[in-house]
Amino acid sequence: METVKEYLKRPIIAAVLGAILGLAFGLLFAWRIWPTNYTDAAAEHLRTDLQDQWVLMMVSDYRLNPDTGLADLRMKELADQKDAAIGRVRAAKAGDPDFIAALDNMQKALGEAAAAPVVPEAPQDETKPADTTEPEKKTGPNLTILLVLMCLLTLVVGGVVAYLLLFRGKGAGATPAARKERAQPAPIEPDADGNVPVVNYLSSYTLGSDLYDDSFSIDSATGEFLGECGVGISETIGVGDPKKVTAFEVWLFDKNDIQTVTKVLMSDHAFNDPVIKQRLASKGEPVSAEPGKRISLETATLRLEARVVTMSYGAGALPEDSFFDQMTLELQVFTK
Repeated sequence: METVKEYLKRPIIAAVLGAILGLAFGLLFAWRIWPTNYTDAAAEHLRTDLQDQWVLMMVSDYRLNPDTGLADLRMKELADQKDAAIGRVRAAKAGDPDFIAALDNMQKALGEAAAAPVVPEAPQDETKPADTTEPEKKTGPNLTILLVLMCLLTLVVGGVVAYLLLFRGKGAGATPAARKERAQPAPIEPDADGNVPVVNYLSSYTLGSDLYDDSFSIDSATGEFLGECGVGISETIGVGDPKKVTAFEVWLFDKNDIQTVTKVLMSDHAFNDPVIKQRLASKGEPVSAEPGKRISLETATLRLEARVVTMSYGAGALPEDSFFDQMTLELQVFTK
């Protein structure tokens, strides 16, 4: 599960996952919830067996009602498929001379009608109002285009939402004002060795910030995206609201590395509890939280120095020094 979370912190993976989810939802919507319905398809689009039935129906109907005009309209429904369909029917009905004779008569009548001179239409009586009724518009193509656009829109929205929720949306439960108050860029100053950090952030937690989970972009001076870093709730203790946080996760993502590095900043009680410490060790290296404590995380090209600026423990029925009342961390990122 932790490996999955690490992968989801990467923007490319989150965006691809969102695109896949959006596409899956779009296909489900287009094929199951609101599928395209085709009606009144021409005979040329039918299966070959149904085209043969079409020819059989034409001949049978022509034997009862030799209407050449109606037969011609039905024949035109087959378009380029008419010769093939008639050939198949003629072969299948070779043992029925009456049917073959009716088929020949129909084709002969259609041939004579096609060769007959075209009689010009009679001039329209100007005393009669012209027929201004517009032909009924077909909505099939428009509906198809609408469904395609909806699928594309769903794909885009799904990708954006997944990206925001899984990558950029850390701490989304807090209001913008609260996030601005608790997470702000700090002055960029050299460290003890004279190294200048690429970015410097302050992140603050107070008891009651149950959705505390900050993430920060790491960009070079030229604006190039290098990675991300952040801090969030790793473990709580006790029950009831607000949540009692006993450990935080500090993490560093490097776009040039294959994994996200994580360390767990633990309360004094959690760090000295073998059960809690062993459980949290799977998330990252356990570190005891102390005022002024520094922890370092390194990837292929980045180094994160996290410093506990201020911290205090909460009081209550839980064990002493088991959950944080307040914590402020300074996150400095350096290039290697």
